[in-house]
Amino acid sequence: IPEDGEGAVGRFLDDVDPTLRPVVDALRAVVRRTVPDAEETVLWGGLSYHTPWVGGRVKGSICQIVVRKGAVRLDFIHGVRLADPDGLLEGDRLSKRYVQMRSVEDARRPALGRLIHEASAVEFLP
Repeated sequence: IPEDGEGAVGRFLDDVDPTLRPVVDALRAVVRRTVPDAEETVLWGGLSYHTPWVGGRVKGSICQIVVRKGAVRLDFIHGVRLADPDGLLEGDRLSKRYVQMRSVEDARRPALGRLIHEASAVEFLP
């Protein structure tokens, strides 16, 4: 069940392990810089970014910052559709792929920004 509003985002951030918070903050900055008009909400226990003019939180999904088991990942619900020339994406699910973040430097890689940009441009047939 989605939680909307800045309050939900604030609560999510308050619950992030302080040692992981710099990585989450760096990822948020990259997403905001790459897709400034994306909506940020809490969905499925993570920070979700989507483009409402494309569709809802799934069809219009760009990416999701997930913090679990002491690790941070950037998930792409439609990751199977991304070219990923730098080979960052992991996972073998039907559609979802992710990039594991081990540091702030990982979050700031130019290749990650390119993936986010590509994910924001995924088009669906009507």
